[in-house]
Amino acid sequence: MAHSPRTDDLFEGSKMSFGAHLDELRTCLVRALLGLGAGFVIALIFANHLVAFVKLPLEEGLKNFYVDRDSTKMAIEFGLNDDQKAVLRNFMLEHQVAPELRIFEAQQLASLLKQNPAANEYSEEAKFIEGEWWPDAKSPKDKPPLPTMMKVRVWKPLVAKIVTLSGPEAFLIWVKAAVIGGFVLASPWIFYQLWIFVAAGLYPHERGYVYVYIPFSIILFLSGAAMAFFVVFDFVLEFLFQFNVSMGLEAEPRISEWLSFVLILPVGFGIAFQLPLVMLLLYRVGIFTIDAYVSKWRIAVLVIFVLSMFLTPADPISMIAMALPLTFLYFLGIVLCHYMPRTRNPFGETGYDPGADKAPAIKPPDEE
Repeated sequence: MAHSPRTDDLFEGSKMSFGAHLDELRTCLVRALLGLGAGFVIALIFANHLVAFVKLPLEEGLKNFYVDRDSTKMAIEFGLNDDQKAVLRNFMLEHQVAPELRIFEAQQLASLLKQNPAANEYSEEAKFIEGEWWPDAKSPKDKPPLPTMMKVRVWKPLVAKIVTLSGPEAFLIWVKAAVIGGFVLASPWIFYQLWIFVAAGLYPHERGYVYVYIPFSIILFLSGAAMAFFVVFDFVLEFLFQFNVSMGLEAEPRISEWLSFVLILPVGFGIAFQLPLVMLLLYRVGIFTIDAYVSKWRIAVLVIFVLSMFLTPADPISMIAMALPLTFLYFLGIVLCHYMPRTRNPFGETGYDPGADKAPAIKPPDEE
C-alpha cells in the first residue's frame, strides 16, 4: 500500500513573523536597559573602589618607571656599573623609596649630624643669588650674612602620581567607572535578554549548540581578560615607560586615558581567546578538517606569532605573552574537534525539503 505524500513543515511551529520579531526586540531592549540602569545605580556605591582597583597596574608601572629613572640618574652621577645599578634598583623596589635632594642650612644640618662643617663659604651646590635671598634689603650693607646652604640626598616614600587635568574630570571618571561596573553587574541579565531574542529565531537543535558553546566562550573570554589585566599590563607599561626614561621625559598619565586603555586590551585578549571555538565552528561547517589542523600546525603557530606581534607593543615579552597561550589554545581547538565531531544529516546530503509538492511513495515488496 502506497503512503500519502508528506507535505508538512517540521519547523512550522517555530516560525515568527517580522512584526513579532520587532516586538520581541523592543521588549528585550527595554528589559536590558532597565537592568543596566539598576546595575549603574548599585555601582555608584563602590565606583571609588573600582577606580582604585583599575589603577593598580598603572601604579605599579609608574613605580617601576620612577625606580628605573632615578637609578639611571644616580648611576650616571656616581659612575656605577651595571651590577651596582641593579643593587640600587632592587633596594629602591624592596623598600619602596625614591631619592630626593633637599636643601638644609649648614648649622641645622650640623646639629642633626653632630658635626661642625666649615661655614666660611657658600655651598657650591646651593648657588643662591644674594639679591634674591633678601629681596627687601636696600643695599648690600643692609643684608645680613647668608646662611650656608647645603644639598643633601634623602629617601622619600615611593608614591605613584596619577593626574586629572580639569575639575570635572574626576567626576566623569567616577561616573564612567559606575557605568562599567553597572554593565558588569547587569551583564548576565543583558545577555539573557539578548539570548531570548536570538533564540526566537533558532531551531531547537541550534539552541542546543548555544547551550554548550556559550559557557565555554564566557570562560575563555574571562581567562583572556584576566591574563591581560594581571600579567600583560605590567610588560606593556614597562615597555612604554622605557621611552620616557630614554628621552628624559616625566610620566604623569591621566586616569581617564588609562581607563579607556584598560577596556581595550582585555577585550582584545578575550576575543583572541575564542580561537578554539572558531576552529570548532570552521570544522563543523566543513571548511577545515582535523587532518588539516594537525598537518598545518607550524604555519598556524607562525601566523599566531605574527598576529601577536601586531596586536601587542613592539617588545618580545608582550608578544610571547599573547602568542604562547594562543598556541596552546590552537591545540586545544584540535582536541575539541576530535571529541566533538560533526553530526550526520538525518535527511542525507541534500537535506529535507518541506516544500516539496510530492514525496516519493514507498512501494510494498513484491509478492513471491
